[in-house]
Amino acid sequence: MLNISNNSVSSKIDVNAYSTLREVESKTTKKVLLRIIKWSVLILFIVAFLPWTQNVRSYGEIITLTPDQRPQEIHSVISGRIEEWKVQEGDFVNKGDTIVVISEVKDAYFDEELLSRTGNQLELKKNSVDSYDQKIIAQDAQLSALQKRRILETNKLKIKIEQTKLKIQNDSIAYQAAVMDNSVAQYQFQRADSLYHQGLKSLVDLETRKLKVQQMASKELGAKNKWLNNRSELINLNIELNNISAKFASDYAKILSEKYSTETDKFDTESVVNKLENQYSNYETRQGFYVITAPQDGYITKLLVQGIGETIKEGEAVLSFVPKNQSLAVEIYVDPIDLPLMNVGEHVRLQFDGWPAIVFSGWPGASYGTYGGEIYAIDRFISSNGKYRALVKPDERDHPWPEALRVGGGTKAMILLNDVPIYYELWRNINGFPPNFYKSEESTKTEK
Repeated sequence: MLNISNNSVSSKIDVNAYSTLREVESKTTKKVLLRIIKWSVLILFIVAFLPWTQNVRSYGEIITLTPDQRPQEIHSVISGRIEEWKVQEGDFVNKGDTIVVISEVKDAYFDEELLSRTGNQLELKKNSVDSYDQKIIAQDAQLSALQKRRILETNKLKIKIEQTKLKIQNDSIAYQAAVMDNSVAQYQFQRADSLYHQGLKSLVDLETRKLKVQQMASKELGAKNKWLNNRSELINLNIELNNISAKFASDYAKILSEKYSTETDKFDTESVVNKLENQYSNYETRQGFYVITAPQDGYITKLLVQGIGETIKEGEAVLSFVPKNQSLAVEIYVDPIDLPLMNVGEHVRLQFDGWPAIVFSGWPGASYGTYGGEIYAIDRFISSNGKYRALVKPDERDHPWPEALRVGGGTKAMILLNDVPIYYELWRNINGFPPNFYKSEESTKTEK
């Protein structure tokens, strides 16, 4: 009965005569348990060879692909006083629409005719520049005329010097002739005196010769005096030539100095003109800042400054603004240990807050309510939370994301890695190994 001996009593006892014994002998618990264990092991063995998609879980929020599509604050470029609001919270505005009108609060810009008066000052300074230009032209004409006059005066003196040189040469010849005539007259006087003492010449002839000697001596002195006078005149002409050159050089330098002074005044005036033009442009641009307009199509979300008459500082935020056209993306953060597994183009499954989903971690294709994404950028530096940021854009091959998504919403992400058997994934988790670092041969060929 208890099967503890080789001697069986089953043939000697009628089991059917005893109800309790009959119930005990009819139990099949052991067989059922064996079947359950057998089929469980078989099922677990089969399941161990099923494919499992390795993944890295992360959390993040919804942002936009480009910075110009993200929520922003509109600031006032200048300080001012609010005069009139043109919008309310929640309004849609087109690019260039007026949002708020402000007025001036700085006393330097209170003058209503500031722009026109600055324009008049600018015009007057421009006329001064034109006057300086005309003055410089006139001074250039003076320099040109002075140069021509100098050339004429110099040429005139040079011609006169040449004439004087010829006179000196002529007077030199005349002086030499007078010297010879005087010498001949003295010789003739000496002969006439000798002949007079010999009684061969009369006293009249002697006195005539003596008078001629006096005349020749006087003529010699006159020729020499004329010759020396012309030489003196030549020296005077050379001195005058040098004086003319010095005088013209002085006059030229004086006019040139006046020209340079005029040019300096012109440059100073042009500098003032440039400053006034800059000032005029600043005034004109500032007047355009009295009206704050929408930078692009979008929605007014919140007014940060309320009321009429309230003053705002330059650079102060006036309201928050959300652009109309937004290309959504997801910003997620991964641990440094998982960073080597991240690659641009990696597939991601996303679960958005507010959208119901049934998620199977190892079988993303069987999940319900998740959306596809693709990593398109990974930061090169670690964030302040000790993780690395990755940006995920919609996967064009998957169904589109919900239209009701808003920037700033939360999301859960599963970054899909390699497909491995379940037994490998269990072994990896038991040993605490990270997901597979190696790429499949097929993906390597595709990248090449």
